[in-house]
Amino acid sequence: MSAIILIARRELASYFRGSMGYVVVALLLLLDGLFFNGFVLGGGENLSSKVLQQFFYFSFGVTAAAGILLTMRLLAGETRDETLVLLYTAPINDWQIVLGKWLSAFAFVMLLVALTFYMPLMISVNGSVHPGHVAAGYLGLTLVAAASTAIGVFSSSVTRHQLVAGVLGALLIFALILMWLMAKVAAPPIDSVFSYLSMYDKHFVPFSKGVVHTRDIAYYLSLTFLALLLTRVVVGARRWR
Repeated sequence: MSAIILIARRELASYFRGSMGYVVVALLLLLDGLFFNGFVLGGGENLSSKVLQQFFYFSFGVTAAAGILLTMRLLAGETRDETLVLLYTAPINDWQIVLGKWLSAFAFVMLLVALTFYMPLMISVNGSVHPGHVAAGYLGLTLVAAASTAIGVFSSSVTRHQLVAGVLGALLIFALILMWLMAKVAAPPIDSVFSYLSMYDKHFVPFSKGVVHTRDIAYYLSLTFLALLLTRVVVGARRWR
């Protein structure tokens, strides 16, 4: 556990030392703010619960994008610079490397998520916002942050080019989001499989409405674990290459 924390602290510190982390957070917060002002607050009169649901709709995309942008350098950069061998020669195992890298990105994305909390408070100024709805929505964003950063770390592990890692991670997220379209055109029972795999329509919409289902929590945790497991396999294969 100490090795995981040590790697996570090192990577987290690199976000604060460099400009990349600040730039990504600033741009995504600006984008989220523009969407919030233009489409949520500027969408005419509406119920507070509906306005809050629209806020979580945009925040889903911003959180997923942050997960990809902030992870694409984690392993790809070290592979390109040939510094990953330093971790391989240290007395740590593959899981500790993977979890440490993932934990740093997850923590930084959660900082971004926390900085959006003023937006639901703004909704409560002119309306009534139920704390349970806010809590459910942010639980969903936390799970999205965990899954997207895990997918981003996996994408970063299979290439030495950061841009390729970012594109691959974005494509994987996009494919999972579009599974609901595949479910509409597929025949039974395949349509049920595609529907279950839908990252947004099937599993995040309930959170955005203030509803928490254990199946949705299990989906995101399973997706996170699978992505981290695949990353561990790739990292282990490269150790002995």
